[in-house]
Amino acid sequence: MTDHLPLDGVRIIEICNVAAGPFCGMLLADMGADVIKLEHPEGGDTLRAWPPLSDGFSENFAALNRNKRSVTLNLKVAADCDVARALMSEADVVIENNRPGVMDRLGLGYAALKEINPPLLYCSISAYGQTGPRSQEGGFDLTMQAMSGIMSITGEDGGAPVKCGVPLADFSAGLYAAFAIAAELRRVQRTGAGTHIDISMLGATLGIAALQTSEYFGSGRDPVKMGSAHPRNAPYQVFRCRDGYFGMAAGNNALWASVCRVVGHPEWVEDARFGTTTDRARNQVALRDMLEADFAACDAAEWLGRFREAGVPCAPINRYSDVLADPQVEHMGWVQSLMLPNGTLTRTFASPIRRSGQGLPIRRAPPALGEHTEEIVAELRESLARETP
Repeated sequence: MTDHLPLDGVRIIEICNVAAGPFCGMLLADMGADVIKLEHPEGGDTLRAWPPLSDGFSENFAALNRNKRSVTLNLKVAADCDVARALMSEADVVIENNRPGVMDRLGLGYAALKEINPPLLYCSISAYGQTGPRSQEGGFDLTMQAMSGIMSITGEDGGAPVKCGVPLADFSAGLYAAFAIAAELRRVQRTGAGTHIDISMLGATLGIAALQTSEYFGSGRDPVKMGSAHPRNAPYQVFRCRDGYFGMAAGNNALWASVCRVVGHPEWVEDARFGTTTDRARNQVALRDMLEADFAACDAAEWLGRFREAGVPCAPINRYSDVLADPQVEHMGWVQSLMLPNGTLTRTFASPIRRSGQGLPIRRAPPALGEHTEEIVAELRESLARETP
C-alpha cells in the first residue's frame, strides 16, 4: 500500500536518460513517490534501446524504471514545453540530468520554475556540476572513473588502467541525489522554501573514495593498484587454491589467530612479520605466498567451510548467476518477477531496503514509452480546472 510508504503523496518529474538520474528517480519511486518520467516521443530514454531486449523491451531500462509513469513530450515544441512547465509547477521535485544550461534554454530551469513553484526541489545531475571550468564537459561512467582516480587504483600492479565493472560514478551520483532530495523534503516541510540541488558524478565518485583521498591527504602519496589486496589489512584479499580462487578477510588480530589455526600454523601468530595488522599489511606478499602454499592442497569449497566454521569472513568468487541464486538472496525476497509492458515475464532485483521485516513493493511495471500520457494530461487538466475560480 503506497499510503504506508515514506514518500506517498510526493510528486516527482524526471527528465533523465540512462543511469544516474533514472536510478535516483527509481529509488524515490520505490519509497512511494509518484515519479512521472518525461521522455521524447521518438525513442524516449536512450536506455530503452540497450540490450538485452526481451521481445523488444530493454531489460536494462526495466531495471531502472519500475514504479514510474511515462509521458511523451517534445520539449522543443512550445505546446509540449507548456505541458512540462505545468506539471513542474505542481511538482514537489524535478530531477534532470542534461548538460548545464539546457533546461534554462528551454525555460524549464530552476530560476524560472521557482517563480511559479517556490517550494520546488530541483535536482540537477551532471558530470562535473552546474558551475566551474569543467561544467560544460560531458561525461559517462568510464570517463568519470578515469577522471576521479578510480582507474588508477583498480586492477593488478603494473597492469593497464581498469574500470570497475559496476558503473560506480553513475550509481553513486544517483544515490547522493536521492539522499539529498529525501533530506531536503524534510526541510521544505518546515520552511516551505525550495532549492537547487547540484549533484556531480565527479563529486559523488570522490565522495565514496573517502579512504583513498584521506590516504593521500595523510601521507602525501597516491594510493596504488593492489589487485584484490588492501593497503592497511592482511590477510584481506583473493587467494588462489587448488581449483581456483576464494576471498578471505581477517581484518584484526583475533581473526588472524583463527586463520593460523585453520591452516595449521599456530606459530605464525608469534612471527614478528605478522604481529599486528600494520605488520601483516607491510609483509602481505610473503604472507599471501605462505597461505597459498597451503591453500593449494584443497578446493575453495573446503577452505570456505573451514573458515566459516572458525568465524573468519570469507566468500566464493561468485558470478551473478551464483549470487542471485544464493539462499540469502532468496530469503530476503530480493529477486522478484516483473511483467514487462509487452507481456513478457522477467525477473528483476528489487529494492534491498527492508522496513519492519518487509521489502518495498513493485507497484508498477516499467512503463511503455508514453504509456501514461493521456492519464497524466487528464489529471493535469482536472487540477487546473480546480484552480480556476
